[in-house]
Amino acid sequence: MQEQKKGSFIVFEGIDGSGKSTQIQLLKNRLAGLGVPFYSTFEPTDSPIGSLIHQIFTGRILSDNKVVAALFAADRLDHLLNPTNGIYAKVMSGVSVISDRYYFSSYAYHSVDMPMDWVVTANSPCAQLLRATATVFIDVDPGDAIGRIAKTRSQLELFETRERLVSVREKYFEAFEKYRDAENILIVDGGKDPEVLAEEIWEKISGYFL
Repeated sequence: MQEQKKGSFIVFEGIDGSGKSTQIQLLKNRLAGLGVPFYSTFEPTDSPIGSLIHQIFTGRILSDNKVVAALFAADRLDHLLNPTNGIYAKVMSGVSVISDRYYFSSYAYHSVDMPMDWVVTANSPCAQLLRATATVFIDVDPGDAIGRIAKTRSQLELFETRERLVSVREKYFEAFEKYRDAENILIVDGGKDPEVLAEEIWEKISGYFL
């Protein structure tokens, strides 16, 4: 009996305002046009745990940063294993999954306030279950990112200050260096025209779908 071919798991990462949503939409349009089956998702999720995180981010609920980091790890594990729409089962059944953020987001955002090893350990069950086929990091200048956010939203969230995003970007690169042998990380220039960048990304990841 032939073994079921697993789907690809492509994760988009970047600081807030990096253009992830735009690139994911362009990739979804391309895959749909090619008739490639896929499932698109995001973190934090819209599950009860994810909804709690969103309330903390908008200031409706106050919480400690360690609690937030732990909630992200719990939300991520549910994202993988939820019996209704868990992405682990989808990938294992042959469906390709595209995710807006995964555990590198936690490594970067939360290690500004606490040791990265603490965050990595909290997320280790997720890493053991499913690593990304490729992590696409869209790199942008934090000042440009804040400008983009200000144009599209009336209210900034918890982590959305230039100073914070500078630190988060540094932590992303620290994590990439630390885990470069265990992860497939693709760094692209988010300052490029979106359509040009979409072509560059497609050249790098098309083999995982076709």
